[in-house]
Amino acid sequence: MSNRVFNFNAGPATLPLEVLEKVRAEFLDYEGSGMSIIESSHRSPQFDAINNEAMALGLELLGLDDSYKVLFLGGGASTQFAMVPLNLLTEGKTAAYVDTGSWSSKAIKEGKKVGNVHLAGSSKDQNYTRIPKPSEINFPKDAAYLHVTSNNTIFGTQYHEFPDTGNVPLICDMSSDIASHQLDFKKFSLIYAGAQKNLGPAGVTIVVIKKELLSRSPKNLLTMLNYNTHADKDSLFNTPPAFGVYVVKLVFEWIKQQGGIAAVEKVNAAKKDMIYGLMDKNPDYFKGTVEPASRSWMNLTMRLPSEELEKKFIAEAKAAGLVGLKGHRSVGGIRVSMYNAMPTEGVEKLASFMEAFKKAN
Repeated sequence: MSNRVFNFNAGPATLPLEVLEKVRAEFLDYEGSGMSIIESSHRSPQFDAINNEAMALGLELLGLDDSYKVLFLGGGASTQFAMVPLNLLTEGKTAAYVDTGSWSSKAIKEGKKVGNVHLAGSSKDQNYTRIPKPSEINFPKDAAYLHVTSNNTIFGTQYHEFPDTGNVPLICDMSSDIASHQLDFKKFSLIYAGAQKNLGPAGVTIVVIKKELLSRSPKNLLTMLNYNTHADKDSLFNTPPAFGVYVVKLVFEWIKQQGGIAAVEKVNAAKKDMIYGLMDKNPDYFKGTVEPASRSWMNLTMRLPSEELEKKFIAEAKAAGLVGLKGHRSVGGIRVSMYNAMPTEGVEKLASFMEAFKKAN
């Protein structure tokens, strides 16, 4: 494994090495079945066990009970931008959204195609350099729901305090920070997340929905876009992304083996403190792009004194086995994505590289 690099890509992202090794060991013959799980029927006993375990572990890790349902769907979080309003934005109601970046903007765009949308808060006029405070978020008391995006991979911001929505369902796109730190997940009525950052490979979308919301889906809604279709069949109405669900189950097990989300949070806190600490000591060289109170733990964004230095930084880092550090094409700069599976060793190596690069340049 000496040729493996430290993968700082924003997604698809690095997976735990232990999980990859288990996948490799089981790839040709899963538990004596004589075939890989990637070849197995989604109706087989072995996949049925995987699916059931993955659903149960998801609820356990998030501290939720059976009043919630875990779904494993295709289509990515981008499909959820449409499914949420199609199922929950009922006639005569208004959906509220907070705009904190590219992905929330896309969710708003889809919501407007379905029904009335209220902009409850935004940091667009500040180039998304911060998350609006709860006191700045306003929405109708009878709103169908309030939608937020917990972490913004492009701009490097993250919610550290969520608004109290009372009886209004709180919907959250947690694609890039789910299971990375402790939260009271019971305050959310629906959570969705593409698995390819913190929980598995691309191709699986995890939806955790409060069962009481399922009754809101219109009866005439297209079959595959109706949450009830998937909830009633434990995500097995059609062929699910079976191999991806298997890997998600292994990642859930890995998180549990680490000591759960509480233990993962401690490691993630140390990792982000290492890089932000270095940035704060050198603010004129490693220039943070967001307000400190809104800094993301998952995606740390910065600019160097010039674009030429940034290009050199990215190239030399790659040569040193530190890949995926180029900022999103829409904003440029440097982006350090440190999801759950990024080992502390990789962050230590990056910090040393940053110090050496500054000294040499």
